[in-house]
Amino acid sequence: MTLPSHAEIVVIGGGIIGCSTAYHLARDHKANVVLLEQGTLTSGSTWHAAGLVGQLRSSASITRVLKYSVDLYKGLEAETGLATGWKMTGCLRLATNQNRWTEFRRLATTAKSFGMDMHLLTPQEVKAMWPLMEVGDLVGASWLPTDGQASPSDITQSLARGARMHGAKIVENVRVTGFELKDGRITHVRTMLGDIACDKVVNCAGQWARQVGAMAGINVPLQPVKHQYIITEKVPGLSTDAPTIRDPDRRTYFKEEVGGLVMGGYEPNPQPWTTGDVPDDWAYRLFDDDFDHFEQHMAEAIARVPALETVGVKQMINGPESFTPDGNFILGVAPECKNMFVGAGFNAFGIASGGGAGWVLAQWVVDGEAPLDLWVVDIRRFAGMHRDRQWVLDRTLEAYGKHYTIGFPHEEYESGRPHVVSPLYERLKAHGAVFGSKLGWERPNWFAPDGMEPKDVYSMGRQNWFSAVGEEHRHVREAVGIFDQSSFAKYEMTGPDALKALDWICANDVGKPAGRLTYTQLLNSRGGIEADLTVARLSEDKFYIVTGTGFRTHDLGWIEDHIPAGLEVTLRDVTEEFGTLSLMGAKARAVLSAVTDADVSNAGFPFGHVREISIAGHPVRALRVTYVGELGWELHVPIGAIGSVFDTLMAAGAASNIRPVGYRALESLRLEKGYRAWGSDITPNDTPFDAGLGWAVKLRKDTDFLGRRALETAQGELRKKAFAGFTVDDPNVVLVGRETILRNGEPVGYLTSGGYGYTLGKNVGYGYVRRAEGVDDAFLAGGTYELVVAMERTPAKIHLDPLYDPTAARVKA
Repeated sequence: MTLPSHAEIVVIGGGIIGCSTAYHLARDHKANVVLLEQGTLTSGSTWHAAGLVGQLRSSASITRVLKYSVDLYKGLEAETGLATGWKMTGCLRLATNQNRWTEFRRLATTAKSFGMDMHLLTPQEVKAMWPLMEVGDLVGASWLPTDGQASPSDITQSLARGARMHGAKIVENVRVTGFELKDGRITHVRTMLGDIACDKVVNCAGQWARQVGAMAGINVPLQPVKHQYIITEKVPGLSTDAPTIRDPDRRTYFKEEVGGLVMGGYEPNPQPWTTGDVPDDWAYRLFDDDFDHFEQHMAEAIARVPALETVGVKQMINGPESFTPDGNFILGVAPECKNMFVGAGFNAFGIASGGGAGWVLAQWVVDGEAPLDLWVVDIRRFAGMHRDRQWVLDRTLEAYGKHYTIGFPHEEYESGRPHVVSPLYERLKAHGAVFGSKLGWERPNWFAPDGMEPKDVYSMGRQNWFSAVGEEHRHVREAVGIFDQSSFAKYEMTGPDALKALDWICANDVGKPAGRLTYTQLLNSRGGIEADLTVARLSEDKFYIVTGTGFRTHDLGWIEDHIPAGLEVTLRDVTEEFGTLSLMGAKARAVLSAVTDADVSNAGFPFGHVREISIAGHPVRALRVTYVGELGWELHVPIGAIGSVFDTLMAAGAASNIRPVGYRALESLRLEKGYRAWGSDITPNDTPFDAGLGWAVKLRKDTDFLGRRALETAQGELRKKAFAGFTVDDPNVVLVGRETILRNGEPVGYLTSGGYGYTLGKNVGYGYVRRAEGVDDAFLAGGTYELVVAMERTPAKIHLDPLYDPTAARVKA
C-alpha cells in the first residue's frame, strides 16, 4: 500500500494496542486513521505474549476497561470473520497462607463492589476442577469464571481486519524516523517512505514507544524485561477447558494450550534488557533460552503440577516485555507535546487490556480528555525524575518482582531511594521519622517513639505504626504538630489575563481580592473533577496554586491545556523554590505569634486568607487553610530558609509541646473531618454535586467555566450517587477502601477510602451510595447499612455531616 499524504490520526505500532486503537477510532468515531507498523502486525511483543485475560484490578475504571476487552473478544469473530482464540475458561488464583487468603477475600469483595462474581473455593473444590493439581498446601482459591485466554496474534489480526472494514488504512514495513513539530505540536510524521501530515499521533509502539516518544521530546518511562515461559508437550489427563491458574505464592501461572501447558512466572531477580534503544530489527526475535534462570519457576511448577516432571518441553519463549516503574500501563496525552497520545507499557497485561485500552484511548484522542477516571494509568502521573534511565530500571525491576507478591496496604517501594529529600530530612530522621516516597520525594509517614525501630512492618491487620500514629493524631487535636509538606506541587500564574484564565479553568470563584485564597475543583466537560487544589491571590495579577505531590505533571498540564487562546498569562512550576511547613493544631496560633510580628489573630488573619509574614528574618507566604480540621497555617518558605524557620518554630513551640507529625496522621485527621482526597474520593467520574461539594461551584455567578453546562443540566435532577461517611464500631475490622456498601442488605456502592478515626475511636470510611432512580437525603438516612469487609458483613452507620467538628468552629477559631 502506498503511504497517504495526510491523515487525521496516525497510529504508530501494529501490536494489539495499536490495532485496537485504530479499530475503535474507525468504528466508533469514523476517524480518518492510518496505522504504521515497522515490520508486520504483531511482530514486536504481541506475538510471543502468553495470552492470559484477567479482569480484576483495584481501580473500578481499569476493571471496566478489562471487562470491556472480554466482551469485545467474545463477539469479534462474528463481526470480522477471524477467530480470536477466546476461551472463557475462568481463572483460579491459589492461596497458600493466611495473608494471601485475606488478600483474596478483600479482592472478592472488590470484585462484588465492581459487579463481578468472584467465588472463594476450598482446596477440595480446586482439586475437583483441576485434578492434576497438588492442593495439600492450599488454604483455598479464588475463582473468577468470566476470565479466560486468547490467542494474541489472532485477536490482533481480527482487530486489524475490523479496523480496515471501518475504513482505517494499515501500512506494514514502514518505519517512523521522526516528527516535524511546530509550536509544541506534531504537524508531520516522517517515515522511510515519506511524510504524512496529520492532526494527532498515537504512539502504540510497544517496546519502541520510548524511542518514538523521544523523537518528539516526550518521555515514556519504559524498561524492557526478559520474560520466559515454556509450552509443554501434551499433558495426559489435562482437560482442554481447564481454567487458567495463577499461583502467586509460587510466582507462576499456567494455561492450557493444545493439550499441553503454558507455564511462566515472575521471579524476584528479573533480567532487564537494554537501557538503551531497542534494535529496530527486533521483529519475531527472542533471546536464547535461559534454563538456569527459569529453573526457579520449574521447581515451583512441578511441586504444583507433578505431571510436569515427566512431560517434555516443546518450546521455550524468552522475549522482552515493556514494563513500567509502577506496574501500571501508560495511556493519555503527553505533557510535552499536545497532540501525541501514548498507549504503551502494558507489563504483560497487553492482551487482557488490549480491547478496552484501545476503546478508551480512541475516545481520549477524539475528545481530548479521558472518558473515565484513568488516573492510575495516565502518563501525567510521571515527572522529570522518570527521565533517569537507571532509576526507571531499578524501580521497574522491583515492580516486576512484586507482580505476584502479596499487596499489603500502605506498602512502599524501596528502590531508587532517597531520590529527592527536603532540607529537613536529617532533622526529621533524628526525630524517628519513617519515610515514604511520593513522586520521588521522601516524606515522613510516621515517627517511631523512643525504643521502637523506625521501620514499617507490613501485615493485613493493624500495622506496627497504628498506635504511634494515634499519638500523633491526638497531639494535633490537643496541642500542635508540624508537617513537612515541601513536596506539594506549586505553580505561579501571572499576567494581566491571569484572573480571566483561572475564572474559566476553576469551578469556584477565584476572583476574590488580593490576600484571599480559594479551594476549588477543576472540571472536565462532563462536570467530573480533574483536580482539587487551592488558589491564593497574591496581587491583582499574581496567583499561587498549590496541589498534591503526585499530581504535579497532571495538574500543571491540565491548567496549561485549558488556558483560553490569546490570553496574556505566564504559568510557572515553582515546586522546588518553596518548602512547606504546615503548622496545625489547637495551639498553632500561640506558636506562630511567638515567631512573627504579624497580626495572626482571627480578626487580623481570618481563615481563607493569605499574607506574607516574616519568620526568623525570612519572607513566608502564610496560607490559613487546613486539611486536618484544626486551626492552622501552611507556611510556604523559600526552600533555602526552611531549616532555619523549622528550628525557630520548634524552639518557640516547645512551650506548647510542638512535635513533627507524618502523613499517616494527616490521613486519619482528614478522614474524621470528611475532607475528600482526589484520586480516590473524588475523580473525573464524580461531579461536585455527587461529592457534596456543590458549595464550591460558582453557578450563581454569571461566569462561564469549564464543566458549567454539564453541572447546569444536572442541577435540577436527582443525583444518581451521593457521597457519604460510614463508621464501624468493631475494632477488629480494618477498612482500606473498596469494601461493598449494603443498604437494607442490597449492594448500593463501595468505599472509596477507609481508615481509622482515633478521636472518634472508630473505623471511618467514605463512598458513594448509588441508585438508578436517584438518591436524596431521605433515601440515604432511611436505610440500615452494613459494609462487606473481606467477604464478611459488619454493621455500619451512615453520616451525611462531618464526623468531627461539623460546624468548623475549630478551623475558624
